[in-house]
Amino acid sequence: MNDIISELHWRGLIHQLTNEDTIADWLSEKSRTVYAGFDPTADSLHVGHLVALMNLRRFQQFGHRPIALAGGATGTIGDPSGKSDERKLITKEQVGYNIKCIEKQLRKFLRFDHSPTGAVIVNNADWFSQFSYIDFLRDVGKHFSVNVMLAKESVKLRLENKDSGLSFTEFSYMLMQSYDFVHLYKTYNCEMQIGGSDQWGNITMGCDFARRLGVLQQGQLQGLTSPLLTKNDGTKMGKTEGGALWLDPNKTPPYLFYQYWINLDDADVEKTLKIFTDLPQEAIAETVSQHQADPGQRIGQRKVADELTQLVHGESGLSAAKKATDILFGGEISELDDAALGAIFADVPSKELGRSLLSAGLPLTEALAAAGLVPSKSEARRMIQQGGAYINNRQIADVNAVLTMEHLAGESLMVVRSGKKKYALLRFV
Repeated sequence: MNDIISELHWRGLIHQLTNEDTIADWLSEKSRTVYAGFDPTADSLHVGHLVALMNLRRFQQFGHRPIALAGGATGTIGDPSGKSDERKLITKEQVGYNIKCIEKQLRKFLRFDHSPTGAVIVNNADWFSQFSYIDFLRDVGKHFSVNVMLAKESVKLRLENKDSGLSFTEFSYMLMQSYDFVHLYKTYNCEMQIGGSDQWGNITMGCDFARRLGVLQQGQLQGLTSPLLTKNDGTKMGKTEGGALWLDPNKTPPYLFYQYWINLDDADVEKTLKIFTDLPQEAIAETVSQHQADPGQRIGQRKVADELTQLVHGESGLSAAKKATDILFGGEISELDDAALGAIFADVPSKELGRSLLSAGLPLTEALAAAGLVPSKSEARRMIQQGGAYINNRQIADVNAVLTMEHLAGESLMVVRSGKKKYALLRFV
C-alpha cells in the first residue's frame, strides 16, 4: 500500500471523508499536518482514544506531521457528541492536572523531534484564554448559522432527549472546535482533522468556518472519521465490568489490560489486529490463518495482547503481565509487590490477619482455615497430606509447617491455594 487512505481503508478505519475521490492524491502530493483532539476529562486516556491516536501514529509513519490537541478549554465545557447526558463540569485545576498526565501517554505513541514530521502537542486553553466573551461572539459566533448547527446529528439526538436536552454551554462546543481547526491551520498550516464518527459534524463545521473566514490560501480543509469502536456483538470495545480500560497502569494494571485482550472473542481478533497494531497486512493474515486453524490455542488473542500491551506499557509491562498470567496457571510467585498481586487476584476471597501471627509463626493448617479454603484444621491436615496445599504456588507437604515473614509474596500479602485453581489472599497488617 503506497498511501495512507488505502492503508486506513484496509484496516477498516474510514467512516467518512471529505472529497473522497481526491483526498488520497491530495495527501500524496506532499507532507500534510493532521490533528486529533483529546479532551482531558480524566487523568488518563482509555482504549476508546486509541483509534484516533493510532491513526495519528499512522499518518506520521506515512510522512505526515501529527498534532495532538489537549483540550484545556474544551475539556471544561464538554462535548455533546455521542453523549446522551451532559458531562459533569470539572475544575480548571483538574483539567490542568489531567493534561499533564495525558501528555506523558501521547509521547509513547508519536515521535517527537525537530524533523518536519515531528509530532506537536498543543493546548487550546492557550488561545481561548485570550478571548473575551464579546470578542468570541463577534469574531467567531457571527459566522455560524443556528439552523445548520441544529441540523447536526449530535445536536438533534440530544434535543430529542427530553430528560437531558442540551445546554447552551455544550451547544457552543462546536464553535470552539471549529475555531481550533482554523487556529491550527493559521499557526501550523494544519489542513486535516481526524476523529471518531461522532465528530463528523464538528469537523465539517470547522472546514466551513475556515471557508467563511476566507483564511484559506488555496483549496480547503479536510476531514476524516473512523467508526466507533465496537465488538462483533455491537457492544463497546474496551469496556469492562469495572469501567473503562485505561492506558494508565495505576488505573488498569498491565495484567488486567493484557487479560482483556487474551479473552477477546474469536470474531474480534482480525479487526483488533488491524485497528490497534502496527503489523503489516501479511503478518496479520498469517496470524489470522494460524488462529483459525486452531482457535483453542488463542494464537490471535495472544498476538493482540502482546502487541497492544507492549505498545501501551512497554517491554517491562508486557513481561509483568505475562508473568502474572503464568501465576494464575500455577507459576511460581516472586518479585511482585502488593499492587501487582492485588490486581492478579482481585476476584479471589481475601482475609486480613494480624502481622504478629507471622512473627510468632502461623501453622499452615490455621492459615488454610483462615483463608476459607477448608472448613476446619483437620480438613486442612488432610489436604496437606494429599498434596493439595500451596503457598505462593509452592506446594507444602508438611502438616506441621509454620508460616513466617519469609512466606510473604509481597509487602503484606500471601497467596494461599488449594488444589489447582482455588485461591485466596491473606493480608497481614
